[in-house]
Amino acid sequence: MTQENHSWTTEFILIGFSDHPELKTLLFVVFFAIYLITMVGNLGLLALIFMEHRLHIPMYIFLGNLALMDSCCSCAIIPKMLENFFSEDRMISLYECMAQFYFLCLAETADCFLLAAMAYDRYVAICSPLQYHTVMSKKFCIQMTIGAYIAGNLHSMIHVVLLLRLTFCGSHQINHFFCDVLPLYRFSCVDPYINELMILIFSGSVQIFSITTVLISYFCILFTIFRIKSKEGRGKALSTCASHFLSVSIFYGSLLFMYIRPNSFKEGDKDIPVAIFYTLVIPLLNPFIYSLRNKEVINIMKRIMKKRKPQNILKQRSLVTN
Repeated sequence: MTQENHSWTTEFILIGFSDHPELKTLLFVVFFAIYLITMVGNLGLLALIFMEHRLHIPMYIFLGNLALMDSCCSCAIIPKMLENFFSEDRMISLYECMAQFYFLCLAETADCFLLAAMAYDRYVAICSPLQYHTVMSKKFCIQMTIGAYIAGNLHSMIHVVLLLRLTFCGSHQINHFFCDVLPLYRFSCVDPYINELMILIFSGSVQIFSITTVLISYFCILFTIFRIKSKEGRGKALSTCASHFLSVSIFYGSLLFMYIRPNSFKEGDKDIPVAIFYTLVIPLLNPFIYSLRNKEVINIMKRIMKKRKPQNILKQRSLVTN
């Protein structure tokens, strides 16, 4: 078939969650609640870390940037999804697609490196506490954070630029709730082999490096924990590590299944269930997993609440007397 016979596509229709129109109001309320809780949780945690000088240490610097990237991921995906529940055409242009994927890829890639940095930080703190301040200096912490953002931007730009070499024809209905590159590859009139190869090379490299760092760090942490004689101390450490490792496992597992699994470029029936985990569930859970189980954060929140209570009482008294 020649190129003249193709009907070029520059706009797509996102048909994810359109199978049951009677549920659109319920789904809108559920996803809006998820979006609201995600943004309040992550931005609230980011504000707390920024304002409290005692939290200006490597662990919380990484955590604050993780919260920022989770907010970026939610902002890239959920507003358009909410709009489509009540949109008649559910259209999205190719350039909107590229922008949406750029910010999603930036957030997810930066998250991979930030989670690896957090795991390494915990490894040094637990396994080599005497060397912690030397190894995890503020300069090294900032360098790791900047590196995560640079890697995220480069990774995103590579895939977005490679999209420009493709032309799309035939069906323009994307069975997804956001514009991912995998469905676009399936609509390409040009062989997307190079694009698919770059996904495997770059995404695979990011995943292998970050997962290896996390696994080695947690293995060493667990080895150190089991050497703790106190059952209470061991139990608390295991509880914290288990919740962190569960979050990391869901995040990395869903990304691996989505982009690195065999036939991921051809099969699209599993895209939505898997994508829900790394775009909606993980950004929602992270601020609660990494903060509400942290005594230092909880104590600071309690102290802030106690400070505000007397101020509110004084305001009420002044209003009564006036």
